[in-house]
Amino acid sequence: MRKTSIVLLLLINFTAFSQGFKERDSTFTDTVKNIRFNYKQLIIPGVLIGYGFWGIESGQIKSFNFQIRDEITENIDTKITVDDFSRYVPAVSVYALNAFGVKGKNNIRDRSVILATSTIFTLGSVMALKSITNIERPDGTTNNSFPSGHAAIAFAGAEFLYQEYKDQSIWYGVAGYAIATGTGLFRMYNNRHWLTDVAAGAGIGILSTKAAYWLNPYLTRKIFGKKERNSTSFLAPSYDGRQFRITFVKLF
Repeated sequence: MRKTSIVLLLLINFTAFSQGFKERDSTFTDTVKNIRFNYKQLIIPGVLIGYGFWGIESGQIKSFNFQIRDEITENIDTKITVDDFSRYVPAVSVYALNAFGVKGKNNIRDRSVILATSTIFTLGSVMALKSITNIERPDGTTNNSFPSGHAAIAFAGAEFLYQEYKDQSIWYGVAGYAIATGTGLFRMYNNRHWLTDVAAGAGIGILSTKAAYWLNPYLTRKIFGKKERNSTSFLAPSYDGRQFRITFVKLF
């Protein structure tokens, strides 16, 4: 059963990435390079989110959740907290790559607006659903298990990394989605989330980033106008599992 759960998560990860790989067409609006909306882009995140919600009511999926939990957490003596940091790695990698001279699709201003928009969508959806669903965590500590915020942030970052660097190399996206998948697995390994929590979180994260790219040309025009400015201002939202913060950053 352990192998089954890992294969299932890897399959979710691969299909989500494959769906994104088909989105090669792009359009340019002012300085913003965004992805065109296509209903097919909703299929994979929709399936992931739908599977998560299905697990809330389905006795069969709930039973599968318990079986996976028991297999993964068997004989675990120590928790591994790498998932608290790995969730941020894909998004941070976009800026790190640019700092090392690997140019992404958008400039720092536009990508920061995209990341801020994606993060707001992701955290807003996660926090709202946690308060509405009240699903107990596998370890029984709290009733805010669904969906996984760690997975949502990690997969939102993975899609962000993929969109920014897919024209440079597909392997940047592969690495980002691999890290996001690992984050989801560690959330289950640490007995903090069910498989359905991770699946729904992944879908929310991917969809939030896609929506951020779709809306970015409009938001950029509204915030900055059509002319380039010498300074850049943006909001950087963050969530540590207990508190939601928004940091204002201005670059000159």
